[in-house]
Amino acid sequence: MKLALIGYGKMGKTIERLAIERGHQVVHRFNSANPVNAEALKETDAAIEFSAPHLAVEHISICLKSSIPVVVGTTGWYDHFEACALLAKETGTPLFTASNFSLGVNLFFALNEYLAGLMKAYPEYQAEIIETHHVHKKDAPSGTAITLAEGLIRQHQDYTGWKLSDTATLGNSLLPIHSLRIDEVPGTHEVSYRSHIDTLSITHTAHNRDGFALGAILAAEFIKGRSGVFGMKDLLQF
Repeated sequence: MKLALIGYGKMGKTIERLAIERGHQVVHRFNSANPVNAEALKETDAAIEFSAPHLAVEHISICLKSSIPVVVGTTGWYDHFEACALLAKETGTPLFTASNFSLGVNLFFALNEYLAGLMKAYPEYQAEIIETHHVHKKDAPSGTAITLAEGLIRQHQDYTGWKLSDTATLGNSLLPIHSLRIDEVPGTHEVSYRSHIDTLSITHTAHNRDGFALGAILAAEFIKGRSGVFGMKDLLQF
């Protein structure tokens, strides 16, 4: 496949390295010095977008209107998801989005929901989520943390929503998410249940960016020749 990378930071460079190893060509690398343009996109089979939340919707729109399948790893733009999904359907161009492209994280999502279903029988435990990322990450909480929160809330009737918070209070119906930004940490997410007696927790720790990058490349391969809106559950068939 001929790929366009939208966003050419550390993640973009990791995607490029792995894409070439898988036999793909990276024919365009768009960044702030070389903005996305529809004419250049015509030379590609798919675009992989890892840029910034305030730019993602514009990039998605340009790709879809140019009939270029697009994989979006940027988070923090989901207030506009329905409009982008509608545009994908109107243009017949596939859109693949995920808050996290790592296989391990998506297994973690499933484990999180299963655990929440068990823990709903024990109201003495207060749940909380802690996410830690590198200092360059623009959005907080992370899209992965939000996905974890939404999965937990679906399975646990004691929680009505989530909030970005510094503290967790037993008996609170809003699930607290703590966001930490430290040096060059690729990403760690912890879901814990704390009572006055003990704490139970599950954790996913990324050791590097390769898992996220590979997932995005697999997503680009997956949507080739398809139409519609897709996510990791479609790719991994959980």
